Order: sequence, then C-alpha cells, then structure tokens
Amino acid sequence: MADLDPEDAKIVTLARSSRARTGAAEGAAVRDTDGRTYAAATVALPSLRLTALQAAIAAAVSSGAPGLEAAALVTDADSVDADSLAAVRDLNAGAPVFLADPRGEVQDTVR
Repeated sequence: MADLDPEDAKIVTLARSSRARTGAAEGAAVRDTDGRTYAAATVALPSLRLTALQAAIAAAVSSGAPGLEAAALVTDADSVDADSLAAVRDLNAGAPVFLADPRGEVQDTVR
C-alpha cells in the first residue's frame, strides 16, 4: 500500500478490517465525494444477499452520499464481480476500485 494515496490506503484498511471482524468472504469500503467512508462485509442471509461492495454502497447512499470518489474490495477472488462494479459505476463511472488480497495488498485497480 506504499504506492497508494493515504486516503486510498485508509479504505483498503477499513475493507480488510470489516472482512476480518466478521469472517465474511469479502470486505469493502467506499469514500464518498464529501470524504466520508463507509465499510461493510458480505451479507449472506436467507432473505438478503449483498456483496461487500453493494453493502458499503448501500450504507453510503442511505446516509445521503452524493457520489463516490473510490472503493476498495478485500477478497480472495481475482476480480471484482460485475454486480459490485455496476453498483460503483452507478455513482461514479470513473471511480477507482482497489482490489486487494486478504493481507491488504492491492493486486489491481479497476478504473
């Protein structure tokens, strides 16, 4: 994370801690255009399923976030799933999504 801007490194750390705290498959965090951050983990209930990024975006939107600056996803997966990326793009077509492994090391930046 040495190459990341401190604010981007912050959302990667928040995503990693959300995943670790809950033991979920994924953790995510987003930063809105006002600089506020929202973190979440995968929601896997019988009646509700959200990816970690969808959950973090839902928290941001329900708090009145006007848009997103950036997002981070911590996962074992090799890519950001299409539904999660679509949710980010709904709020900002150009927001970077930092894809990090469970150690918090960014493997890719999806733009």
